[in-house]
Amino acid sequence: MKTLLGILCFILLSQGVGGLLHEWTDGWFDLWSLVARVSFFDGYEVYVCAVLIVAGLAMGAATGASKEGDA
Repeated sequence: MKTLLGILCFILLSQGVGGLLHEWTDGWFDLWSLVARVSFFDGYEVYVCAVLIVAGLAMGAATGASKEGDA
């Protein structure tokens, strides 16, 4: 379970940071951001990326708070 939470944390953080880098550099980090490819988020990419970063940090906190005996 801890491994799954760690993987989800990494995915959420990398998509959030990659999306912000994509927005701030006018598209240089094209492969890192799935948010930029979804037309549903047009105009709200920065907010969605911020939510992804917060969700990734929360997932990381949940990973750290999980029991040590879980494998």
